[in-house]
Amino acid sequence: MTYNGSVLAYMGDSVLSTQVREYLILNGLTRPEELLSASNFFVSAIFQAKFMTVLLEENCLDEKELSIYRRGFNYKNRSIAKNADLKSYRMATGLEALWGYWFLNKMTERLKQMWDKYKTFTEEKYGTIYLREK
Repeated sequence: MTYNGSVLAYMGDSVLSTQVREYLILNGLTRPEELLSASNFFVSAIFQAKFMTVLLEENCLDEKELSIYRRGFNYKNRSIAKNADLKSYRMATGLEALWGYWFLNKMTERLKQMWDKYKTFTEEKYGTIYLREK
């Protein structure tokens, strides 16, 4: 089945948010305010757009994946980005569409590969998200 960019992004947002939350908890964050603050940062449109820029610059995506990314990027969403410029918001939607595509198509190895790259990007650019002792 072919899904539109919005459906893929909806699923991808959920999957990526779950991965980030699990990572934060397993790395010692347990206070609700810490979890909320850290998870909001790492799944923000600005942060996702920065990561997507790296994927595009490094040619990490094949033609099918680029097509999925563009499907998410070009989806005409009625909502307005609250904390990001329009381009960043659309890039983040494209990234979430990819995450949703990989998840819905059971591409677990590719999803794991990109999650590992996301974590590495996070740690290289912003330091570890391990913030306190377990």
